[in-house]
Amino acid sequence: MLRITLRINVINPPLQNTSTLLESFGSNQNVAVVGSSGGLGCAFMERLLDCPNVSKVFALSRQKPQSTHIKQASVYLDLENDESIKLAADTVQRSVETLNLVIISTGILHDGSDMQPERSFESITLHMLERAYRINAIAPALVAKYFLPLLARDQKSAFAALSARVGSISDNRLGGWHSYRASKAALNMLIRTFAIELRRRNPKAVCVALHPGTVDTPLSKPFQRNVPKGSLKSPSESATQLLTVLDSLSPNASGGLYAWDGSAIPF
Repeated sequence: MLRITLRINVINPPLQNTSTLLESFGSNQNVAVVGSSGGLGCAFMERLLDCPNVSKVFALSRQKPQSTHIKQASVYLDLENDESIKLAADTVQRSVETLNLVIISTGILHDGSDMQPERSFESITLHMLERAYRINAIAPALVAKYFLPLLARDQKSAFAALSARVGSISDNRLGGWHSYRASKAALNMLIRTFAIELRRRNPKAVCVALHPGTVDTPLSKPFQRNVPKGSLKSPSESATQLLTVLDSLSPNASGGLYAWDGSAIPF
């Protein structure tokens, strides 16, 4: 049997000037990145810390980021602990009262031998389902519970969670990856439901799910050989693209799932 191995090159195009990022949010922004120690989370931190429109960046994670930037404030947050999420929100509110942007950059697809994407329904286990839902859906819901009330009301603000195209029910033509697909579909529904309620409480706010594409992070590492050449993104490229998408969205777009290029993905 002939085995073909594709060599994937991570393309790093010139990054957008940070002075043009998040202009629609105004100046002196306070932002929070949940999962700031992860691959994409670190990239979001770097871009936001360099953005002149941003005054404060809260790095929310169990691990303290290496950066010691003057704009950065590190806050401990355990996604699997309700009380930890509440305490993190309280800490942020005592510091700045309101936030202009909250980004949840966390997610789980695999975890060593204990958790791998299912190829068939016979591979489904209770542990894998519970783990995927806890990290990909339940944790973002708890973050929303405590952080949505902190969004600014007098100007544009946004709450965004990283989802995935494979969480789209109408786009599912391959099957497999049952736990990951279902947990991301659940996240998409939560985002839509939050957006409806937020529209009544905070009409200037945007609440969306974002698909970053395939990014060169530990989450995608075992599956990169199947990625078409030139399609693998660096974390910095993906973070910049997603921040650009958020900058372009109005409250009328709230409740949707949007890809890195700004296109809407049907649920």
